[in-house]
Amino acid sequence: MPVKLIIFDLDGTLVDSSIDICNAINYAVEPYGAKPLTAQETIRLVGEGITRLMEKVIEREGISADRDVLTERFLDHYSAHLIDNTTVYPGVIETFKKLNNYKKAVISNKREVLSRRTLEEFGILEYLDLVVGSDTTSERKPSPVPLIYALSKLDVKPENAVIVGDSNFDIEAGKAAGIKTIAVTYGYRPVELLRGADVIINRMDELTEVLRRF
Repeated sequence: MPVKLIIFDLDGTLVDSSIDICNAINYAVEPYGAKPLTAQETIRLVGEGITRLMEKVIEREGISADRDVLTERFLDHYSAHLIDNTTVYPGVIETFKKLNNYKKAVISNKREVLSRRTLEEFGILEYLDLVVGSDTTSERKPSPVPLIYALSKLDVKPENAVIVGDSNFDIEAGKAAGIKTIAVTYGYRPVELLRGADVIINRMDELTEVLRRF
């Protein structure tokens, strides 16, 4: 069946935000004497939303801190420094310019307002028909709920959609929603976790050719 809708993950797929997320985590935990994280350590923790990220940090660092307080501190810093060091991956903008015949959505486990701001700052928002954040629906990836929501909002059947992401969460959500899955290898997850995808690509500019084969 022809692809009519392309769903993209955000962090690790369209943009590399690891340094800004890392800096926000370190700001959040600073009063508790935790050892600062590196960007590489941060990459291994992200992907399940901010609340779960704070829970992982508390567990990892063994600090006595309230999750909600850490989350608020994280959001205060991250909102003020959202794209200080964030970059768009090579080929992303060029690829979007070639996808005029498709509906396009971003589904992120980042909160919707932060996702929208990021996409707008980098000139990607104008290409999209829908943005879904972790707080847009009742569940987040790897649940299929946000994908099913996007399919409904954009009036597309699962067999006519594909999700592009860098994480096993994207693949699991796509499979559960009954849509095709494309994994990118340049993001935050090792390729071993991406084996379940229907297709694996190494660069975003490979996407247009892959779509023609579906």
